[in-house]
Parts: sequence; C-alpha cells; structure tokens
Amino acid sequence: MIRETPPVEPEASRPHMPGYGLLAADEGQGLLPWSWAEQRLTASRRYWLATVWPDGRPHVAPVWGVWFEGRFFFSTGGRSRKTINLRADAACVVTTEDAIGPVIIDGTASAVTDPDRLQTVIEAYSAKYADSPPDPVENPIFEVTPIRAIGLAEDEAHFTASATRWTFPT
Repeated sequence: MIRETPPVEPEASRPHMPGYGLLAADEGQGLLPWSWAEQRLTASRRYWLATVWPDGRPHVAPVWGVWFEGRFFFSTGGRSRKTINLRADAACVVTTEDAIGPVIIDGTASAVTDPDRLQTVIEAYSAKYADSPPDPVENPIFEVTPIRAIGLAEDEAHFTASATRWTFPT
C-alpha cells in the first residue's frame, strides 16, 4: 500500500540535556540527518518498547518490528501487558537495540485494522524476519506514529557534537 502523502522530514535541533556539555547545533559535527536515524530504525532487528501501566508505572519489553513509511510497526499478543497498556494509554517509546548509536522514538500507538495496511505490514515483517507475525486477529499489529525522536552517537568523540532531536509535524 502506498501512502497518500509521503512522510514529512522532521525538524532537527539539539536535545535539551543539561549537564552533558552538548555543543550548539552548528558546532561539532552539527546535527545528524534524519536519514542516519531511519537507517538505524530500519536495520535494527530488536527494539525496546516502553508503555505505561494503568497506575503510571513504566513497562519495558523487547519486540520485533519494522520501520517503513515513517512509522514503526510491531505485533504483540492480544492479552499481553503491552496491548493492555496501549489500549489504556497510546503513549509509548520505541528504541533501537543499539546503545552506542541509539534512536529513541516518542510517539503514540494505534492498532492497524485496515486489511490492505495489515497485508503491507505483514509482508514487510515477513521479508525482514523470514517469518510472519502471529495472526493479527488474535495478536494486534500496532503502528507507532512518531512525535519526536532523539539520535545519539554515544562514543566520547562524537556524543556532545552530534546529539540530535527531531520533531515531527503535527
């Protein structure tokens, strides 16, 4: 399925991280391009998903997923804590598995219900993992729409000169 409108390039800036000695946006390496983040989001095999329990406590779990069309998609059990949490509060955070050059997405999740969209996600998932996700009737596929993201080149030589926050249009 082709999106009706292409994903919009997010606006890049430095993240607010007091005490970390970040350089100004035009110093050091400058801001990382969004393509840097998309490459990592696409290549990651495993991701961490953070959701919120109904009482406000955080819940973090590993998931498999795919990044395409400017969104993150993952499947999970229909009665899992992730599903229960997301149905109560759609706010979530998704990170790549790499702690050295992570990409952290802050967004909202919604279950994919359109049959054509589901088929597109299943095909992308199957191509990446050589396996289909579980039946989406019993195990929902969620689509995470990013609000903002942070990318960090965490090695000492690059961290303060390249940390980037991207803000997506609303």
